[in-house]
Amino acid sequence: MGVINIYDISSLCVVKHNTGIHLLEPRAPICSFEGRRKGVTCMTSAMPVKQVSEVQERLTGDSFIRPHLKNLSPYQPILPFEVLSSRLGRKPEDIVKLDANENPYGPPQRQVFEALGSLKFPYVYPDPESRRLRAALAEDSGIESDYILAGCGADELIDLIMRCVLDPGDKIVDCPPTFTMYEFDAAVNGALVLKVPRNSDFSLNLEAIADVVEKEKPKCIFLTSPNNPDGSIINDEILLKILELPILVVLDEAYIEFSGIESRMGWVKKFENLIVLRTFSKRAGLAGLRVGYGAFPLSIIEYLWRAKQPYNVSVAAEVSACAALQNPAYLEKVKEVLVQERDRLYKLLKEVPFLNPFPSYSNFILCEVTSGMDAKKLKDDLAKKGVMIRHYSNKELKGYVRVSVGKPEHTDALMACLNSLS
Repeated sequence: MGVINIYDISSLCVVKHNTGIHLLEPRAPICSFEGRRKGVTCMTSAMPVKQVSEVQERLTGDSFIRPHLKNLSPYQPILPFEVLSSRLGRKPEDIVKLDANENPYGPPQRQVFEALGSLKFPYVYPDPESRRLRAALAEDSGIESDYILAGCGADELIDLIMRCVLDPGDKIVDCPPTFTMYEFDAAVNGALVLKVPRNSDFSLNLEAIADVVEKEKPKCIFLTSPNNPDGSIINDEILLKILELPILVVLDEAYIEFSGIESRMGWVKKFENLIVLRTFSKRAGLAGLRVGYGAFPLSIIEYLWRAKQPYNVSVAAEVSACAALQNPAYLEKVKEVLVQERDRLYKLLKEVPFLNPFPSYSNFILCEVTSGMDAKKLKDDLAKKGVMIRHYSNKELKGYVRVSVGKPEHTDALMACLNSLS
């Protein structure tokens, strides 16, 4: 790694050949310079023209791609309304979208729409330090802005952490079933994933985690609380035990607002091996604008500042997030409404003969599909009726579906379809 400066070349040329790199004194350079000048100097006919032509003929675009990426499976995202509308032949307003854990109430419209409509300088690059947003987050969270870094969604911060921490071949610990972005980003960054499956009740296997850390020496572990897709939480006792291990703990709190427990953002001031990630996608209904943030120890955040893209949070995203934080009463009310609807949805799903729902601390409910019903067919049958839920193909969740919490009318539509199928 590093930078190579080619300078002060007068008569020497650098030629790369299959036997190595050589410095040659060209007899007749194609381009010449007056005196000594900085720059790449010349081309030489060290390789026959015919051989160069053959090499160019064999050259293909994918030869430039890093080898480990050639077998990478792309992440499978959830489709937006516009695509679903086209595929299902339905208007967006006729689709009940319960497949991506989005907040159906959206952000506080008056504040956010006014902020977006009054942008004065959209042609100017955004603040690379997101100062206004970080100050608002400091007031909201109670932790100083020096500990806070904003990103284009928490997903960007997950990748940024890996780029700063992991060398190719380093290891991370993943505890499936969980958010698959951790495994995906690890693969992109050339890291190895050590999977420590959760217990049958989706709790963490603490003994197995400790054993893997001792034997394999992984760099970091990614944990989600509440966990996606089952909605379970990690209590203080378990988290403290994991923090005692010699490993960087990245705690994803994307759904923390629905759990009734406090965020651990403030813990980063005490634990040098803890990072806590948050998002505006669920709490504030800003998934489409991509705004995430994290709390980091000062000894870590310094290097993330160096490595992050300079203009990673757009002007529209920052002003929208700040505007949403100006209406905490709205955010709290929406949270309460969604939690109330989650409890109602859980009770109704328990009455469906072919579903076994799991209690959740989040804005979604995981269900085991039973009684001989096929989970994929269930998802497809509901889609034909305009109701979208999440189905899984990975082995840990084969035979499960996840249902996001929507508005009461969304629950009613879902239940009507489920009852028609049973």
